[in-house]
Amino acid sequence: MSTWAIGIDIGGTFTDVVALNYGGGALRSLKVLTTHGDPAEGVANGVQALITECQIDSRQVKRIVHATTLFTNALIERRGEPTGLLTTEGFRDVIEIGNERKYDLYDLNIEAAPALVQRRWRVEIGARMDADGQELAPVDAEQVKRAVAPLIEEGVKSLAVCLLHAYVDPSHEIAVRDILKQAYPDLDITLSSDVAPVIREFERTSTTCANAYIKPLANRYLTALQRRLSALALPTDVLMMLSNGGLCHVDEARRTPIELLESGPAAGAISASHYSARDSLSDLLAFDMGGTTAKLCLVENGNPSIAYGFEAARQRRFAEGSGLPIRITTVDLIEIGAGGGSIAYRDALGLLKVGPQSAGSEPGPACYGLGGEDATVTDANLLLGYLNPEYFAGGTMNIDVDLAGQQLGKIGDEVGRDKVGVAWGIHDIVAENMAGAARVHVAERGRDPRDFVLLCTGGGGPLHGYYVAQKIGVSKLVCPPAAGVASAYGLLVAPARADRSRTVSVRPGSDSLQTLESAFADLETQVQISLNALEATFGPVRISRYADGRFAGQGFTLTVPLPDGPYHGPGASDEASVRAALLTAFEAGYREKFGRTPPDVPIELLNLRVSGEAPPRQKPPHEAVPTGATATPKARRNVYFRECNDYVDTPIYDRATLCAGFQAMGPLLVEDAGSTLVVGPRGRVSQSLSGNLIVDILEQA
Repeated sequence: MSTWAIGIDIGGTFTDVVALNYGGGALRSLKVLTTHGDPAEGVANGVQALITECQIDSRQVKRIVHATTLFTNALIERRGEPTGLLTTEGFRDVIEIGNERKYDLYDLNIEAAPALVQRRWRVEIGARMDADGQELAPVDAEQVKRAVAPLIEEGVKSLAVCLLHAYVDPSHEIAVRDILKQAYPDLDITLSSDVAPVIREFERTSTTCANAYIKPLANRYLTALQRRLSALALPTDVLMMLSNGGLCHVDEARRTPIELLESGPAAGAISASHYSARDSLSDLLAFDMGGTTAKLCLVENGNPSIAYGFEAARQRRFAEGSGLPIRITTVDLIEIGAGGGSIAYRDALGLLKVGPQSAGSEPGPACYGLGGEDATVTDANLLLGYLNPEYFAGGTMNIDVDLAGQQLGKIGDEVGRDKVGVAWGIHDIVAENMAGAARVHVAERGRDPRDFVLLCTGGGGPLHGYYVAQKIGVSKLVCPPAAGVASAYGLLVAPARADRSRTVSVRPGSDSLQTLESAFADLETQVQISLNALEATFGPVRISRYADGRFAGQGFTLTVPLPDGPYHGPGASDEASVRAALLTAFEAGYREKFGRTPPDVPIELLNLRVSGEAPPRQKPPHEAVPTGATATPKARRNVYFRECNDYVDTPIYDRATLCAGFQAMGPLLVEDAGSTLVVGPRGRVSQSLSGNLIVDILEQA
């Protein structure tokens, strides 16, 4: 009997569902509109429709993997539960004081991101540790209950506990949790020592509060999801995609839902890495454009870039410091407010602008006919001929070219252009916004974008990739199979992963290696315990060690990989060799980032990090791609290309009919159920044995 795995990715506009047959490698997909009132309803509808269409017996489904933007949106829209904060005396206002940096020095009306916890719901207790973990004042059980009682009376459902120096010794926070669990068993409690056991009070408190804020919502949603899957006789032990690009069990996600914030975009980066490996392309710019946003991730040597923190719910989308700092391990992404639903408008200067506001799925772009009255990127692409109105989302939706033209015409009247000029302007602005962000993102990492391949996924990536590539100087473009649902597919090829960290200040050149090894060994044990629940389907586990280090006297740290352990005890090299290896590892990372190291300054390792990764034991097979160089267009239509400054009679190919060895010069379009690849007049497209479509962009004549 064939076995199937199902991947589900909830986006701002569409919910993507894919089913993979492990018997023959068949991949089937479906897009449905996201149901924002009850996202689990859209998931259930999509899964039901797909298994019915593919005639899948629910008993054949062995694995369900899920990613969602639900919790990110809850932070942005402030839709979490009433949340309180219990902290050490004197630290009640840390989440409002922040780091006292202005993200815009010249804006006199600047506003910081509002705190997730109202001031009246922040309470203090006298329990206190010093920086070495020595107790200065014990936990008073009666004081804890007195402090929290008014919050319970006012309806607080979730509590963040963030006590001073709990990253050194969590015993006070654990004692507080035990007291409150006995007194208020229905209260959701988040400890900073569980979520972010690292220094810097503002960032640690912000992360803890964010987890507490979304935790009740996450538990309700995951319970509703499991209930709906159970009603379909499908497995309920769902795997969840984490922001770090790995999978965890649903029970782990309930404990720390903050780790799911970037799960959808992370799945897209994993998918890009997987597809590129088929053609030995190791250095990529993974460009994923959906209905609401576009994301870009740098992939080097086949591995997506990783960061150890990001900002959520920014006041200004592109202004660093204007959001809530979240200290979790995440795939390093840039995000642009440019998706299919991004709204075009005339600004105060009379200029055409696009995004970041989005029409989403409710009411959606004007062409959906669901009441949307704003011109969007999708409307522009439809008028330009890039989208097929009879095959949108695989023919599951009817879209109206006339409605799109009406709204584009209104914008045209405002900016003094015809509707075709407005449509091209929208398409070009989106490409320039993405290219500009990509240039900065790549340059900040000391790389040249011309050395990379642009891999396009999402419903909008293949539509815009041709012009984005030219703007950033990339000459090769890759569009993988099922690009429109690549993030959902990425869920099915992702490894299981767990990351743990803690603050331990060590100078590897002189301090005790036993202390360092003991701390790393403890973190590795935590990682192993987390991954043990998945060992039947994922393994073996590969453990990697990292550290946030600095030269003594510096204010900030740099994360670098460290040699494998142990550093002390049985199996370790001699002490001098271990110390030399640790120092060399940090200096190498520092030189790569900054070019040189300061002379005669000791190195400090401040935060220790351990990552554990376990690949799927059952690899998804690939459907065989038939060979044959010839292919016949399924249709022709007029499509606008800037190089021609006009509409061009353009062949339209059905991707399912293309064989390995197919080659053609643009202009042309290649359609499948989830996306359309645009190949302009300077593009030459070929299909590889892997199923990837590869576009080489020729030099301008």
